[in-house]
Amino acid sequence: MASSTRFRLPLASRIAAALIMLGVSLQPAFANSVQEAEKLLRQKQPQQALEQIDLFLAKVPRDPQGRFFKGLILTELGRVPEATSVFQKLTEDYPELPEPYNNLAVLYAQQKQFDKAKTALEMAIRTHPSYAVAHENLGDIYARMATQAYDRALQLDSSNIGAQSKLNLIREMVGNAPRGGSKPTSSSTLAATPPSTVAAVTPPVAVVPPKPPEPAKPASPAATATATATETPAATPSAAAAASPTDGAAGLPMADITRTIEGWAAAWARKDVSAYLALYDSTFEVPGKKSRKAWEAERRARIDKPGAIEVRIENVQVTRVGADRVKATFRQHYKAVGLKSSTTKTLVLVSRDGRWMIQRERVGG
Repeated sequence: MASSTRFRLPLASRIAAALIMLGVSLQPAFANSVQEAEKLLRQKQPQQALEQIDLFLAKVPRDPQGRFFKGLILTELGRVPEATSVFQKLTEDYPELPEPYNNLAVLYAQQKQFDKAKTALEMAIRTHPSYAVAHENLGDIYARMATQAYDRALQLDSSNIGAQSKLNLIREMVGNAPRGGSKPTSSSTLAATPPSTVAAVTPPVAVVPPKPPEPAKPASPAATATATATETPAATPSAAAAASPTDGAAGLPMADITRTIEGWAAAWARKDVSAYLALYDSTFEVPGKKSRKAWEAERRARIDKPGAIEVRIENVQVTRVGADRVKATFRQHYKAVGLKSSTTKTLVLVSRDGRWMIQRERVGG
């Protein structure tokens, strides 16, 4: 059965942005290795690109960005089982990243394993609710599954006019209006990002490019008072789940801000203290009049306690409090050994070279 559904893979630069926003540091040698591999891929030399990435991964075997790009190269080489394994293991090691789930779904769809593709895309969306590519791909999966069901109905009853009409409608909808004016693809073809358009690793960018910030408006006395409130210590370690942002102020780069908050919660939950602390700005206002060193030692000791922790964030609301600062308020649900609570948490974040860093933290609105 032919189908014109087209599934898209994200650029390697998107995973770079996701990892940076999660506090995963990128080594200079890595950036050079990936750039060289991307150059080779653009020159239609995927085997040489794979060799370049393998050289890097031999030194840093668990590096998530190198592993992600290896998955892209293996996909380009048509080594689908190996690419599937790469992305599957990435979802296990970095469940907070939506891109590996999306690419895994693309590979499942190529193999007509639509139930698995649907599950992977639902995980991508749960991890990052504003990930538009995953939403679009999920719609395509639903269309493919519906096509299969109507086709089966017609095999069982060729006189079923209703099933035929619905099947024709779906085929017309997804077949005559392919994305970007491209030709329809067959059910066995994976419509991935062309190698010639794979961008070099760049500084952090949003999944959806943010609009330029609007000029700051004078803050009201109430807002100023809120922005200068004294901090209180954060709650005991908690557990990770996807954040669901609500409407923010117009012009704010909500994707970047939300990704930072999600990365903060995810690093906390997986007890990656280095990634967690890396999201606090150098000007972070340490609560309780402690030194930054003492505060970090306290946080490290709390997070490193035995037992799993969970963090779930919801109802993120963002407002501007300065030309380069925002206030994000949300509900934080956390659970640790012998402790479970739900609180309102507020973070003040400042923009630093394209990244959003935590400058102030407190419990309460």
